[in-house]
Amino acid sequence: MSDRRGWVAVLSVALGSFVLVLSEFLPIGLLPAIAADLHIGVGTAGLMVVFTALTGAIGAPVVTVLTSRVDRRIVLWSLVGLLVVADLLGALAPSFAVLLVARMLLGLCIGGFWALGAGIASRLVRESAVIRATSIITGGVSVATVVSLPLGALVSSVATWRLAFVIGAALGVVALALQLVLLPRIPSVQRVRFGTLGELLRVPRARVGLIATALAFIAQFSAYTYVAPYLQELVRVSPTVTTVALLVFGVAGIAGNFVAGVALGRSVTGTLAVTKTVLALAVVALPLLAWSLPGVLVLLVVWGFVWGALPLGLQTWMSQAAPSASDGSLALFVSTIQIAISAGSVIGGLGVGRFGIAFDFYLAGGIALAALLVLLSLGRRRIAVPVGGPSPEAC
Repeated sequence: MSDRRGWVAVLSVALGSFVLVLSEFLPIGLLPAIAADLHIGVGTAGLMVVFTALTGAIGAPVVTVLTSRVDRRIVLWSLVGLLVVADLLGALAPSFAVLLVARMLLGLCIGGFWALGAGIASRLVRESAVIRATSIITGGVSVATVVSLPLGALVSSVATWRLAFVIGAALGVVALALQLVLLPRIPSVQRVRFGTLGELLRVPRARVGLIATALAFIAQFSAYTYVAPYLQELVRVSPTVTTVALLVFGVAGIAGNFVAGVALGRSVTGTLAVTKTVLALAVVALPLLAWSLPGVLVLLVVWGFVWGALPLGLQTWMSQAAPSASDGSLALFVSTIQIAISAGSVIGGLGVGRFGIAFDFYLAGGIALAALLVLLSLGRRRIAVPVGGPSPEAC
């Protein structure tokens, strides 16, 4: 495959990642409208987020195993097509039960897509450009995070919440059309079994990566879930300023994602160590600087920047931990992320409810430091080996 065709194919996969995350996040800002229209409580409507994440955690390994012999492009086409169906079902849902089914289908798409799509760059471009190509695919996440909040606010002010799902379905059709045209044949190169997933846990470097990933995402979402209340209650800014601050965070995340593509080429461990350290310091400093809006905005830029780099760095670690089982390692990686997102939101909620927002941010910083200690104390001890190979030797 020519370099040009490979990069065009990468862009089509990146659009798929953008639509998936946009579909996941768009309804979050519309929970009150959904609750009012379907005659349920806002807390009940929030189950949409939990159901999507938990289904994604289950979907990642299941899709990986069941499709391990299928051409990768056919799997990606099927997942994006299912995304369109899920969003259309959500737009037409007559009840909350049907809406939950639609969100579970979306979760299946998210889990399956990230278990396969995030590692597909190595099949589309030359080896020296894999990290940069992967950063483009994961960049779709950062862009969708930035776009989803203001787009959701716009939808809420001018139309019904169902339009958000229609927008997701329409963009999904565009992504599917482009992938049908641009993706080359990507034959399966390995058979993945459920037993293979278990074997990965016996690879020390993969095990360390999963623990570090879980702690990093728990830290992130225990704080980020409550960043809007932090801005409004501790910093005492208006909803408009809150939206601007979240946009600043998202734009910084886009920049961090692409800078990470360069930094990881030099040192994966070093990049992760720096980003985890800065993440912990920024989150802990936010309550301390709540009296200064300029200081808060600077910290949000720093936080967004390092968070934009972390997922790509952790994914690169997992891909290198067990190269001969990259599909399986990415499946466990995605499941870990989805479970950690739910756990982080719950832990953050408990912290805020019992001790307040400031305590929640201190707690998140402590969890981020724990992720750093796991990486530094355990991550350098052993080298990666193929699953089923000899026992790893000490470095």
